[in-house]
Amino acid sequence: MPTIVGYHDITKGQDHWLRSPKRQELFGPIGVTNIRTFVDPQNPKRVAVVMDVPDMNALNAVMQSPAAVEAMAHDGVAPAAAPALRRHAASVARPRSRRRWRYRPRPR
Repeated sequence: MPTIVGYHDITKGQDHWLRSPKRQELFGPIGVTNIRTFVDPQNPKRVAVVMDVPDMNALNAVMQSPAAVEAMAHDGVAPAAAPALRRHAASVARPRSRRRWRYRPRPR
């Protein structure tokens, strides 16, 4: 399941954005789970959301819907600056090698 990071600027303040139920209302029906919110400590108008998305096509469809526009307006999200990043497959942890490396001091 892909993990998505969305980050954007907001206009209504961090408290309003953090307390909003719109994320769950919008993403819950398409199976998005583990929604986590973040705020930029140096820029109070910059926030991020991380979530696990089972179906990227469904997410893209929801993000193009009038419901998403309404939710973003309610939360004060600046839509022009709402990019999303997807976790790359290469970043997934791989099993460790069974070979053990040992420190061997150089001979003097």
